[in-house]
This record gives sequence, structure tokens and C-alpha cells, in this order.
Amino acid sequence: MVILITGISSGFGLAMARQLSADGHTVYGTVRREVEQLPGVHYLRADVRDTASVQAAVEAVLQAEGRIDVLINNAGMGIGGPVEFAPEDDVKLQMDTNFMGQVRFTQAVLPAMRKQGSGRILCFSSIGGVMGLPFQGFYSASKFAVEGFCEALQIEVRRHGIQVILIEPGDFSTGFTAARIKQLSDEAAAAYPLLRQSVSSFEKDEQTGLKPEYLAKKIAKIVRCKHPKFRYVIATFIQKLSIPVKRILPARTFVKVLSLFYSVK
Repeated sequence: MVILITGISSGFGLAMARQLSADGHTVYGTVRREVEQLPGVHYLRADVRDTASVQAAVEAVLQAEGRIDVLINNAGMGIGGPVEFAPEDDVKLQMDTNFMGQVRFTQAVLPAMRKQGSGRILCFSSIGGVMGLPFQGFYSASKFAVEGFCEALQIEVRRHGIQVILIEPGDFSTGFTAARIKQLSDEAAAAYPLLRQSVSSFEKDEQTGLKPEYLAKKIAKIVRCKHPKFRYVIATFIQKLSIPVKRILPARTFVKVLSLFYSVK
């Protein structure tokens, strides 16, 4: 298969590119800067926030291979801190990267997938796309947007032989944690006394979380699967359990549970 992955410089993207290439797929991946390249992987310079570079990357794959079988919308970033103190530019960056970046690449590959009558689009959401995470409100908002986008998209494109698949990772040990843009000023901490404790707690969970190679192996299985599900939660047992628990518990009770888990109570 010809696979295009966004954001392969580190973390999930790097692990997936390595695994899928080792499985014998033709792998293309986007990066925004020069990086050490994996053998056998084709690198493309593109920024998910720039429509022209997105279109150029997709066109480069199509010219070289004549098709794209799988798009993996992986590229993303996170901001952290109280909603009240989030600068507007950071909020725009969050949404433009995590949501609009997936929209741009999806729109760019759909004409070719419709023409070939097949294709798979894997979109990275998160556990935070199923429940609003305290002090990660805009990250959750970007992933909630991905969820709604994919729920609609799967219905629109299935008659063209195109499958849409949502990936919802839990806590993983990647460079995502260190790269997070945080608002932890004294003013914010004074207004929200548990802010720094909560951020420290969930970042510790990330840093001690699952390895990206674990996710890459799961993605490889999904790519091989003839009849994949629409939604895959890739997380620890406790985090997987939180999703059905949210459906079962009264909303007020679940908020209390989530507050305890994120050290906000």
C-alpha cells in the first residue's frame, strides 16, 4: 500500500513510519524541518497549516505512485493551562494544527481516493476528544472537532469505497509533553491554585505512559485489517474503561471522577 503520514519527525509519526515501512508498505511522511531520515521512507516538506504545501505534498505522492491508499492524519500539538488565560493566538494555533490540518490533508486526498474507488483515512483524535480534560480545554476542543468531522465524513465517503477510522490514544511517552505550550503564570496559578499540580500530574502520566511503538503496531494491524472498525481506543485498561464509564455515570458524577483523576479536587 501507498501510505501518507503527516508529522513523522518524532513520536507517533516516526514510530508508524518505521513500522509500516518495515511491513513492506510504501511510506511517505511529512516534516516541517530537516530531520534524520529513516531508510526506505520518503520525506516531504509540508506544514499542515499551509494549504499550498499540503496540496504540493499530496501531488508529489500521486505523481510518484499514482495513488494513495492510506492517509494517516497524525500531526498535532497541544496547549495547556486555564481556558481563561489562553492567548487567542495559541487557541488559533491549536485549532489550525489539530483540526484544520486534518481537514486540509483529507480534502487534498479525497479526489484521488474517489477516482480510484478506495482508500482509508485514519484521523488521530484522543481520549481528550471524548471528554473535556481540565487545563487542556482547547486541546480537547480540537479533538472533539475531529470526532464530529469524522462521524460526518464516514457517511459521506463510504459509497466511494473510502473508509474513515478514528484513533483515540491515551497517555503515551513522546515528545508531545515537552513541546506543549503552557500558560502557568503566577497570575494563572493564583486564580487556579491547583493548576500547576494538575499539569504536573497529567504530564507525569504522559511521560510514564505507553511507548509509541505500541501504538505503531496497533496501527499496522488496522491498516492490514479488511474490515476495520470506525473507532479504536489505544490506551491503558483504565483509560479505555473511562469511556464507557462516562456513558453510564450521571454527568455530575463523572465530572467529580475526572476532577479527582486530574488532581483538580
